Amino acid sequence: ILLILGFLSTLAVIALIAVAVTQNKPLPKNIKYGIVLDAGSSHTNLYVYEWPAEKENDTGVVKQVEVCKVEGPGISGYSHATEEAGPSLAQCLQEAKEVIPSAQHKETPVYLGATAGMRLLRLQNKSAADKVLSSVENTLRLAPFNFQGARIITGQEEGAYGWITINYLLGNFKQVSGWKKLLHSLTSSSETSGALDLGGASTQITFVSKELSSESPENQLYFRLYGKDYQVYTHSFLCYGKDQALQQKLARDLQATWIDFYFQTVENSSLLDPCFHQGYQRTINISDFFKNPCTSDKKKELPFSQLYVEGEGDYQKCRENIQTLFNKTNCPYSSCSFNGIYLPPLQGDFGAFSAFYFVMNFLNLTSAPKPLALNKVTSTIESFCARPWQEVKTAYHHIKEKYLSEYCFSGAYILSLLENGYEFTENNWQMIHFLGKIGSSDAGWTLGYMLNLTNMIPAEEPAEPPLSHGSYVGLMVLCCLVLVSMLLFAWLLFHKPKCLQKGIV
Repeated sequence: ILLILGFLSTLAVIALIAVAVTQNKPLPKNIKYGIVLDAGSSHTNLYVYEWPAEKENDTGVVKQVEVCKVEGPGISGYSHATEEAGPSLAQCLQEAKEVIPSAQHKETPVYLGATAGMRLLRLQNKSAADKVLSSVENTLRLAPFNFQGARIITGQEEGAYGWITINYLLGNFKQVSGWKKLLHSLTSSSETSGALDLGGASTQITFVSKELSSESPENQLYFRLYGKDYQVYTHSFLCYGKDQALQQKLARDLQATWIDFYFQTVENSSLLDPCFHQGYQRTINISDFFKNPCTSDKKKELPFSQLYVEGEGDYQKCRENIQTLFNKTNCPYSSCSFNGIYLPPLQGDFGAFSAFYFVMNFLNLTSAPKPLALNKVTSTIESFCARPWQEVKTAYHHIKEKYLSEYCFSGAYILSLLENGYEFTENNWQMIHFLGKIGSSDAGWTLGYMLNLTNMIPAEEPAEPPLSHGSYVGLMVLCCLVLVSMLLFAWLLFHKPKCLQKGIV
């Protein structure tokens, strides 16, 4: 009887193992898709994301599968031809149609978020901004996707979504339960990373600070993600993206020397600029220059219609010029960044993305296994600025002249913003990590935007048993094996087969 029981127990164990294997067999893939268009000041990007439907609320399962750069300027660049803003997106929407299976087009949400370029256009010409958005909406409604809205997001939202993206992709929100939660708390840090975002028209800084005070509540956000509360500092500086910062600098330079120009009788004049390479020349139309909301307050009546900018290639003078953009004289709070804006003490690591990454990557300052020292970064940018324009143009002939000519300024501006604006120093500089991608996804605000609008980051952890189903089945199999072993041992002990009896004798 014991032998039969043992045999049946073995069969039971085999059956349990078979059930466990069958139960944990990977299911057929059921993939969902989402589309986000990042309508920035200089261009628009379309991103396609995918995730397994059965893991919709798991962290780290959303993957970027396609990115398409829209030809032409950002949608704010269509202020004089608003009806062309929407059709400019057609090519990238067609690419999205080819990536996403046609059977899922109708259920795929599509969102468009416009950032600082449209925020500026709305300040300058609200009617034109509304018409641009209307044109964009018409095009997106005609696409076969599930249109969910096109709107201008605030600078605070842009900073917050960038912070969510960075920490989501780094796994800092990873939800764990049961005994795994204790293990996770013992083996890994729950700290989040700060987010530094630099666009063409604005820049954002967002991070969790343990020393955040109630002095400036408008710069604080509260999140509850995966059962944990986060108090986040964030601020967006409009007109301090790299393109608008250059416009501001040129306006200040022009303002500083306008008296000299005023007494000239010629129809044009030139301005030496240390932030451009020696030998470089650029022409600026004065009438267009001061239409921008970022420079309109510096408008002066000048006796010429065009300004000729000539490069000087002097990094130190360039930094001195740029530093005048950051007003550090008045701080109504315990600590400030610039322009009287509250900034708590910097804490933790920071992921710097968008133009922060693009500029530093061009200067070959992102390829080292660990962040470079600040003095090395400074000397690299200084050396680049000192190169003659013709040499730079020849070495990088594949890059558009407009972008290439501004890398010297952009590099110097990034250092000024981080050092003079946010007060990073030699001691904490290596807290900054310049990020282009995290895994397969671009670092930026778009993923966080989609996660928020699709409710894919729960505020609370779902209730779960202490053990997962797989762990439960494995434990049952183990118990069965122990039971069988005990039965066999009992049978051997009480029946004493001949071989054992001889051994005892």
